[in-house]
Amino acid sequence: MTFEAAEKELWFQQDGSTCHTARATIDLLKDTFGDRLISRFGPLNWPPRSCDLTPLDYFLWGYVKSLVYADKPQTLDHLEDTIRRVIADIRPQMLEKVIENWTSRLDYIRASRGSPMPEIIFKM
Repeated sequence: MTFEAAEKELWFQQDGSTCHTARATIDLLKDTFGDRLISRFGPLNWPPRSCDLTPLDYFLWGYVKSLVYADKPQTLDHLEDTIRRVIADIRPQMLEKVIENWTSRLDYIRASRGSPMPEIIFKM
């Protein structure tokens, strides 16, 4: 598949934070992604409790933060370097676990018709 063909299949997802949903931003995203936009004020609404479904929220930010601040960066450059290193050091096996967990979350949401996921929410 060419990049141009793949680009027509890409979806864009963002949370409903008001800083992400200014009219100009939403208009640009609609022009770019058409019906393939998941966002507040987009063709598909951002799902409730969606942090349950977003690996960046349920895994990456907390994981990176815990390792970055353990290093106690003293300058902005040190902070940036540490963030880059921590992200670069994430191993494929860990990403496989994140994807397995994400699949479990999707299955749970489908089976429970969208109810919260207390049984699996903190199991990573």
